Amino acid sequence: MLVLALSGCSSMNLTPESPQVAPGTSSRPVLSAAEAARFTPAHYFAHRGALSAPVADPWSPRPIDAAALRPDFVVGKGGTHATLQQAVNAAIRSGKRTRQVIRIEPGIYTGAVYVPIDAPPLTLYGAGKPEDVKIQLTLDARTKPAVYIAAVNPSGQFKAGDPAWTMYDTCATLPADKVIDTPCAAVMWSQADDFQLKNLSIINTLLDTVDDATHQAVALRVDGDRIQLEGVRLISRQDTFLVNAGEAPTAANKLGTYPTDRIARAYIRDSYVEGDIDFVFGRANAVFENCEFRAISTRKGDRAVIFAPDTMPASSLGFLVIRSRITGDKGFADSGKVYLGRSWDQGASGTGYLTGQTPNGQLVIRDSYIDASIKRDTPWDKAATTNRPHQGNVAPGRNLDDPALNRLWEYNNYGPGAR
Repeated sequence: MLVLALSGCSSMNLTPESPQVAPGTSSRPVLSAAEAARFTPAHYFAHRGALSAPVADPWSPRPIDAAALRPDFVVGKGGTHATLQQAVNAAIRSGKRTRQVIRIEPGIYTGAVYVPIDAPPLTLYGAGKPEDVKIQLTLDARTKPAVYIAAVNPSGQFKAGDPAWTMYDTCATLPADKVIDTPCAAVMWSQADDFQLKNLSIINTLLDTVDDATHQAVALRVDGDRIQLEGVRLISRQDTFLVNAGEAPTAANKLGTYPTDRIARAYIRDSYVEGDIDFVFGRANAVFENCEFRAISTRKGDRAVIFAPDTMPASSLGFLVIRSRITGDKGFADSGKVYLGRSWDQGASGTGYLTGQTPNGQLVIRDSYIDASIKRDTPWDKAATTNRPHQGNVAPGRNLDDPALNRLWEYNNYGPGAR
């Protein structure tokens, strides 16, 4: 039995009782106990490096003990720096390669925070409850670079020569007549490995200020390996959390986003994520444990989609959700309007889905509570980008990684939305 008691999540008792029986149906496939055995955190965290040549390097993330942390820098009243970006810059400029710890005093911090790929291991933690420290900004992926510049760098706080200048400048110098798109719409963006967050909230405050059309507004984007989040609240509407595999920017990939041959591992526990469309997405090996995912109806009351992994076909691992809660707000209560997720056929808008080449999102939701906001008979939506109809594999002796079929699974879930 596990009690979920994070602020922002409803306290509850999780029990293993489940009505779900393998193989399920094509619209709602269910794993058997034998099939589910491989979907554990240890399996997701076993390797690093390239998908084509993985290196055995088991990662066993330990809980972040905030009480034992000794800050190198303090942000806020009475601290060493007024802004979080200043403290991040100072940690990088220190030249140390050991873990640097940044404590953030309670308050609201308005502005983007960027952590470049060559940063040392960083721990950013809030003093107090997760809702006591709010890092926020309004960013809309559908706006043009001039609007981005005004929002992110209004006082010239990002300057040439700063550690994160290249990250900012890459977005600021996009073609003036084009929108900045999703990768540049993150309030906090870390490219670095071994990045940790604890006891804080990150909010893209675009929220309900726009219509119900496409307005990606990322709260947090992480690209590195061994990413760890604990007691974190991520709040937006569309594309709240990009948990991704990234790389150093190249001429062919200026934003360093979505490389096709890289393993990136992330562990998110005791955290809360809210949104309406594809609000947890990316291609990391990401494990979510004891978290709450809450679909919000205030902008798009007709539907919501929670997960949108774009796992490469060469990878058998994408997202794992374990011992968590999947819920809707009051507007979605008992509505059956919320999809658990969909595959993101990223990059296939011009070609259509290409079996074995196009990303084929992989996700397992297991041992978790699902409320009645979820579509019980058809919980998986058509794929993003291609509109490919969902088709789960229920054949005898099935191959869980068959690229011709979807890889969106459940196991041992319970609650009114799991029946």
